[in-house]
Amino acid sequence: MIQAILKDRPTKLFLGFTAFFCCNALIAESIGTKLFSLEKLLGTRPANFTLFGQTGLSFTLTCGVLLWPLEFVMTDIVNEYYGPKAVRRISITAVILIAYAFLIYFLSIGIPPADVWLASSSKQGVPNIQDAFSAIFGQGMKIIIGSLVAFLVSQVVDVTVFHQIKKRTGHKYLWLRATGSTLVSQLVDSYIVLFIAFSSLFSWQQILAIGMMNYIYKCAVAILLTPLIYLIEGRIERYVGHSTAEQMKRAAMGQEDSEGPLPTAG
Repeated sequence: MIQAILKDRPTKLFLGFTAFFCCNALIAESIGTKLFSLEKLLGTRPANFTLFGQTGLSFTLTCGVLLWPLEFVMTDIVNEYYGPKAVRRISITAVILIAYAFLIYFLSIGIPPADVWLASSSKQGVPNIQDAFSAIFGQGMKIIIGSLVAFLVSQVVDVTVFHQIKKRTGHKYLWLRATGSTLVSQLVDSYIVLFIAFSSLFSWQQILAIGMMNYIYKCAVAILLTPLIYLIEGRIERYVGHSTAEQMKRAAMGQEDSEGPLPTAG
């Protein structure tokens, strides 16, 4: 059986997508404790936007947002070739693995540290590495829950919008359904995590303003990554062959038994 799986290119491709999707999501969650300034990264002045009565707003983002856009690129690719059931499967798998990882993080924090280890990084300016370990891996429960809920809900929204657009345009305009679904789902994602994790700390105006700053960044990245989707699509076509790729797209739309080319807009 394993030989048959390894010889089937669409299956191998799906396994690769699933592995990258889950690994990328876990890394994004793990590095999300660090905040960075997008303006400093780009060498520009702070944006100093005013939104919802909040002044001096800049693009202060978590490092996780550097990787999350790739999740939505992968979502659109899997959606295009394998359909919504496949997206739901890898999304649930990713959430389970992330939850498992955080459980292990918390258990690791609680394990008594060895005395020789506590001062092992003092030369690097870390007098007690246990405190640093706890601060980095010990994310608040509200943040974890908010992030996971936002991820699952935004994935459902992305899949739904993607297929609604595809029903109306056929296999044409990949850029429209990929970018359109991401723009809608990222708006949902940006606010769910803020409402769950920070509603007791921030006012509604602050949440709306911070969420909009995050959304502006995500919109810009989604547009910039559109060519990447076409690049991946081209590589898939060459890897599995045009005929097989057509069959995969047809099956993703629930048209396994139909014949002829995929429908096109107009």
